[in-house]
Amino acid sequence: MIARPSAHPARPLGSLMMGAIGVVYGDIGTSPLYAMKQCFIGAHPLAVDRPHVYAVLSLIFWSVMLVVSFKYVAIVMRADNKGEGGSLALLALVSRITQDSRLSFTVVVLGIFAAALFYGDSIITPAISVLGAVEGVEVAAPGFEAFIVPATVVILVGLFLIQKRGSAMVGALFGPVMCLWFAVLAITGVLNIWRHPEILLALDPRNAIAFFAHDGWQAFLTLGSVVLALTGAEALYADMGHFGRRPIRLSWFALILPALLLNYFGQGALLLDDPSAIENPFYHLVPDWALLPMLGLATAAAVIASQAVISGAFSVTRQAIQLGFLPRMAIVHTSSLEMGQIYIPFINWMLLVLVSLLVVGFGSSERLAAAYGVAVTGTMMIDTLLVSLVFFLLWKWNVFAAGALALGLFVVDFAFFAANATKIPHGGWFPLAIGLVIFVLLMTWKRGRGLLAASLRKDAMPIDLFLRTSSSSRVHRVPGTAIFMTGTTEVVPPALLHNLKHNKVLHERNVLLTVLIEDVPFVAEERRMDLLPLASGFYRLILRFGFMDEPNVPVALARLGPARGFVTDLMTTSFFLGRETIVPSDKPGMAPWREQVFAWMSRNSTSAMDFFGIPTNRVIELGTQVEI
Repeated sequence: MIARPSAHPARPLGSLMMGAIGVVYGDIGTSPLYAMKQCFIGAHPLAVDRPHVYAVLSLIFWSVMLVVSFKYVAIVMRADNKGEGGSLALLALVSRITQDSRLSFTVVVLGIFAAALFYGDSIITPAISVLGAVEGVEVAAPGFEAFIVPATVVILVGLFLIQKRGSAMVGALFGPVMCLWFAVLAITGVLNIWRHPEILLALDPRNAIAFFAHDGWQAFLTLGSVVLALTGAEALYADMGHFGRRPIRLSWFALILPALLLNYFGQGALLLDDPSAIENPFYHLVPDWALLPMLGLATAAAVIASQAVISGAFSVTRQAIQLGFLPRMAIVHTSSLEMGQIYIPFINWMLLVLVSLLVVGFGSSERLAAAYGVAVTGTMMIDTLLVSLVFFLLWKWNVFAAGALALGLFVVDFAFFAANATKIPHGGWFPLAIGLVIFVLLMTWKRGRGLLAASLRKDAMPIDLFLRTSSSSRVHRVPGTAIFMTGTTEVVPPALLHNLKHNKVLHERNVLLTVLIEDVPFVAEERRMDLLPLASGFYRLILRFGFMDEPNVPVALARLGPARGFVTDLMTTSFFLGRETIVPSDKPGMAPWREQVFAWMSRNSTSAMDFFGIPTNRVIELGTQVEI
């Protein structure tokens, strides 16, 4: 989903805005399908009368302005990591400014938990978006309600099946279709506002204030439904690296924000006229002759929204792998032009199974909405905490001004999170449970890799000692180049020692290669490679990649090697890779069950050969057992 900005010529502003409209705003753009309805007939129903309609619209308007327009568009999008946004990019940024401090561990936990909650959102968004669109059948063709769930599952299965072909084949349609969608949202809203212009009085925040004063607890619970109008706000920040800050901001204020608000207020005007339309106010906005075309357009918009979230899950997974929080997985690049267009089969099929179970298990967007919001508001709250550290430590704003802003943003986010926490017994536990499981896996893998590295270092031979002993004429040399991949620059790779022990030979040229993934999105070409001659035909080679780069080792060597005096013929080069078999033990480190989980993840990880793009016929793998 995210392409390296510097990899291609600068695209025109209009093209970037069209792309942003097609990719970034799918989730928040389909919220009118269910948000207004859920406020009145959800788990905490309200009377469909003028005071409550005004109050809900006032809450939606000011929530969108505060959370989306002010917090994300005006503030959070300024906290970019070399142009990239999103929870992991923000984590990398904040980790650099808090390293070696007492906040460091807390920052890592918060950032990883936010990334884990994103997976919960990735599961529920396709389910509620497509199901909410297909439910228009209830209005367009009464009597066919029994086909809503099967049709939704069929559409979702088709969507996940085409992921391996990449989003490029339909990506060109995303922008125009979503532009049409937002235009229709605005037009249908205006037509109903025209009949009841007094609905615009709901802009007055006193409507929301009076709602809390009069209804108290009920008003607070309504925030759990109002938040549905905000879902997808974090996508503005997460996709910043793909389109840039300016196109996303311009698209929001020029088209998306007006279209959404006009539609919400149009639905409010309709409810003043016909309270019974609350069964599906979105579809009741359009005349009978337009119901089927609207059903088709809404389904297309929901599929696009789902596509954006699925692509986002692929992107977040790759970032997590590169930052060392997930084991290597098979990553398929679906475009020769856009490096960000990737497909991860395991994530794709996992999402399909879980999304389908959600649709069948909940059966309606109304019941799904009861589960929606916990993960989203949790991510928003964590974003606020992390960006607050940026206020103080990086931007060095005035302490009182930064403190007041951070506190204000946190109070708003916490209010939404607390209101959604009441949904946990009614289905909100599902995305939260998914997030917790993912969080445990991420932290277990990171901790396990640390223990594994420590164990390997303890039993390894220092390089200096090895070079002195290997210079002996008793060690036979064979022609060619051997590249030994190692995760540390301090000791001899186990694969090298095993090769010497069992084969009793060394190559004429031996390269100790370490691939480093830095906490920046991209690494400049001039910093990609460091080559240091050691002794006796040995070299230390370091390749650096960003967490959004593609770590293809042969391509990097072919492109950068000649300029550094490192010329290799791939056909005379052998790559020696170590594969560790993890043996859980009683050593202090992790709980036994976490060691078992880490061992399972290690067994099922993709080999370094596939992950780093090394040809299979040039690889020799040497295994070893390691206790942790």
